[in-house]
Amino acid sequence: MSHPVSKPGIRPWRTAFLAGMASYLDAGAIVTTSTALVLYAPALGLNEWDFGALSALLTLCFATGALFGGRLGDKFGRRRVFTSTLLLFAAGIAVLTFAVSAPMLYVGVVIVGFAIGADLPVSLALAAEEAPEGAKGRMVALSGVLWMVGIGVVVVLSIIVGAYGELGARLLYAQLLVVSLVVLVLRSRMKESTEWTTARSAAIAAPASERVDLSTLRRLLARPLFAPLLATGLFYSVWNLGANTIGQFSTYLYVNVAGSDVPTASAIGLLGIPIGLVSGLVFMRIVDRPSRQIWFAAGVAFSSIGFAVPLVLGVSVPTLATMGIVGGFGIGLAGETIYKVWTQELFPTLVRSTAQGATIAFTRYVAAAFALFTPIIATTNVTALFGILIASSVVSGLIGIFWIPRLPKAKTPETGTGASRAEGLVPAAIDQENNA
Repeated sequence: MSHPVSKPGIRPWRTAFLAGMASYLDAGAIVTTSTALVLYAPALGLNEWDFGALSALLTLCFATGALFGGRLGDKFGRRRVFTSTLLLFAAGIAVLTFAVSAPMLYVGVVIVGFAIGADLPVSLALAAEEAPEGAKGRMVALSGVLWMVGIGVVVVLSIIVGAYGELGARLLYAQLLVVSLVVLVLRSRMKESTEWTTARSAAIAAPASERVDLSTLRRLLARPLFAPLLATGLFYSVWNLGANTIGQFSTYLYVNVAGSDVPTASAIGLLGIPIGLVSGLVFMRIVDRPSRQIWFAAGVAFSSIGFAVPLVLGVSVPTLATMGIVGGFGIGLAGETIYKVWTQELFPTLVRSTAQGATIAFTRYVAAAFALFTPIIATTNVTALFGILIASSVVSGLIGIFWIPRLPKAKTPETGTGASRAEGLVPAAIDQENNA
């Protein structure tokens, strides 16, 4: 994005913050579950397969939620969907907080995964659509900073309550419950996306022959939108193999492979959080400028080097710590946040949330399948595990460097820039939306 950078007012930042809290809760749910399962294990009788199954189920339900939530957000509006999904998330976290048996954990994980998955694509779309021109990237990138904050809060709490066993797990989930309820109250006062309202009205008012298909995914599977759908879906799914593995199984690796304990793992994990926050803040400053591609390439290099350390030197507390610190810087520059920005830039308003939901769903389905076997791979062939993680960083980096930047941008109501209707990027009804 090369538009002049403007200074947003308070309202766009408030919208971006409340929308970006979906990323805080997403990261918080993943990392909390990673630690809580270890703490719950003795009391609730969890084994290796429970670790893999619960982690995979969380990711699987997140994927399903993203698929449905993204479509509903385009069809019924951003506000209605992300209010309902956050209420559902709070209910699921309550189940996990007060779980007294393994089956309750499975029920809570299903609800939480589906709810936060449905929330994320809708919230991101709202943040971008309410941002002023020249600042959209920053508004979306704020979610990446909040994602790191979510991890940091859980890690700090894990240091404090990690020695409390079952009670510690309940306290970790209770934090997410309180935050989700506060955000729910604040979100209830938000207005609907003006851009979505305008686009929806234009689409409905268009002649039947030109009307956008608001009920299926067919437009995304045809030219010219299929190329960005495929590119962003492949980037995110391949990159997320590494990020999701570390997010869900870092505590498991420290405790069951490196021979450490939960408080130590949490304390060491805390070292990478400030670095991740710094890289996220740097990315917010450069995301709306052409130089972001250089920073992206640097992020890929840092992430790859981080995964290489345990592979080359063996899995131990020092090598896992080094991976977290070095890789933490790379994630902020070449990870989920840039994917979120790309999806805002490449898809028209009325399919934007659907496109995000579809690519997020695909990504999390892949991650769920891998998570099911991750504990077994980690304990039987940890070298192979880190080889896969390095490959995920390199391959996703190549997609982000050589493919995605060449894709045409979608038109926006503010500027009318991007590929023209003659080039096939948007149908007539979307053109009407952009001229409204």
